[in-house]
Amino acid sequence: MRVRSRRADAPAGKTPRPARATRTVGVPASSAMLRPWRIEDAGSLQRAFTVSGDLAVQLGAIELTTLARSEAFITDNLATGTVSRQNFAISLDGVAVGNVGIGSMEHRHGTGWVYYWLSAEARGQGLATLALASITDWAFTEQGLYRLELGHRTNNPQSCRVATKAGFAAEGVERQKLKYGTERFDVETHARLRTDAPPPIRLLPTVTF
Repeated sequence: MRVRSRRADAPAGKTPRPARATRTVGVPASSAMLRPWRIEDAGSLQRAFTVSGDLAVQLGAIELTTLARSEAFITDNLATGTVSRQNFAISLDGVAVGNVGIGSMEHRHGTGWVYYWLSAEARGQGLATLALASITDWAFTEQGLYRLELGHRTNNPQSCRVATKAGFAAEGVERQKLKYGTERFDVETHARLRTDAPPPIRLLPTVTF
């Protein structure tokens, strides 16, 4: 495994990025990082699911109230990366309190879809913004991606604020895109390009695979 916090220059042959602003936003500083998921995180995942009433909806009605199911979810989904998908545990004081990942990575066009969630107990500290900005930097510098997209329900202003603070510009609303139960939701799409000016956020250390 390899730990990185930031990389100043784009790899050779890739579109140069604007100079980074000084990273000043974000409080969970020294104790927060992105790292691979481990089977030992099952208890933390189970607790996050139990205390966060909205995670069942966000994870697609997956049920993680038992340790065995949490272990299986980590093994089959979170800890298993592919060329098109990678997840990182958002770790605070050594405890996995959330996830940030990139799916649908397409290297010909340099695109990917970003997603994230936090345990209810870890919210309100700016940690989701730090994690999103950090995985975005990782995708641009380590994966060579050029455009990252994400989406949130229009009735989720907290997620919108995370996206905006991490430098993702709103690009439009897709009507009735998601369905949870019997209800459909409009989704606002955000995107960030490698050539966009990065936000003034201190990136988290990232342990790579």
